[in-house]
Amino acid sequence: QVQLAESGGGLVQAGESLRLSCAASGSFRNLNVLGWYRQVPGSERELVATVSAARSKVVADSVKGRFTITRVNVKNGESTVDLQMNNLKPEDTAVYYCYALLASVGYREAFWGQGTQVTVSL
Repeated sequence: QVQLAESGGGLVQAGESLRLSCAASGSFRNLNVLGWYRQVPGSERELVATVSAARSKVVADSVKGRFTITRVNVKNGESTVDLQMNNLKPEDTAVYYCYALLASVGYREAFWGQGTQVTVSL
C-alpha cells in the first residue's frame, strides 16, 4: 500500500508562485508513476503533470512553461514529488491531488492524496 501526504497549498495572487510537495510512503520498491492532478467543482479531475520511474514527464499544455515537476526516490518505500508552480493564473484555482501508480505483472493500483486547495486571485 501507498500513503500520500500533501502540503503547500494556499491563497496567492495572480503572477505569484507556490510549491506543492507530496511524500509517498509504504511497502513498495519503486512507484511506476508519481504526479499531480487537479479538480474544480463540477468538473472531472485532470492531469497536471506526472513523472515515471524512468523520469519521463507528462505535463498538461495549460501549465507548460509555468509548472515544473520533480521526483526524488529517497529509498525503498519513500519517494517525494514536488510541483513548482510559477506565474499562477486564476484558472489554476483548484484542489490539487497527489497521485501514485503502483503496477506489476497482473497488478495495477492507483493511490490519491487527500487534496490541497490552491486559490489564485486577481
